[in-house]
Amino acid sequence: MKRLITLCLIGFLLSSGCSLWGKKKEKSAEELATDGIKSFDGRNYKDSIAEFTNLKNWYPFSKYAILADLKIADAHYHLKEYDEAIIAYSDFENLHPRNDAVPEVIYKTGLCYYDRIDTIDRDQSNTLKALNTFERIIRQFPDSEYAEKCRENINTCLETIAGHEMYVGKFYFKSEHYKAAKARFETVIFSYPKTHVYQEALQYLEKCKTALNQSQVPDN
Repeated sequence: MKRLITLCLIGFLLSSGCSLWGKKKEKSAEELATDGIKSFDGRNYKDSIAEFTNLKNWYPFSKYAILADLKIADAHYHLKEYDEAIIAYSDFENLHPRNDAVPEVIYKTGLCYYDRIDTIDRDQSNTLKALNTFERIIRQFPDSEYAEKCRENINTCLETIAGHEMYVGKFYFKSEHYKAAKARFETVIFSYPKTHVYQEALQYLEKCKTALNQSQVPDN
């Protein structure tokens, strides 16, 4: 009786596709790559991620594995899953530092930050990260098509950061914290002289100097 039960158990495990040891490889690497691209082109990004993830897991040494790494990152980006996309792009660059797609990968990493730039009254950490990433492209790959693409984005980042400095400076000025305000306006003048708020910063700087000269109480 025990022998019969054992044989039945073995038969069940074999017929179940070895589900206890992981999902059965039902497709070849080429089929997974083809299906992943079809899903991606059809904007079915979650399906694309699933197909390419299976490709990486089942065929890690396949010639399609690099494509899978890149498309998984791109799919996360299109889903606006920016943190996941940044990690995937970073992994791609670390794994394939000499690949021709690296400039594109760095550019898209910058877009993950750029697309989350907030208004000038909010925190600008994403703006700074986008700026640093785009400037890195120009330093490392000055002749690439992505170096040219990111120049306009860099200008937007600079304008946004300068606008934020002006916003904070005006807040301090209205609160009569003239030293703090003066520091913000000086940042605009010396760090962002080509932005549209430059002239306004000069005007407010003079107002701060006048207020400080007239004030008999040290500004805190």
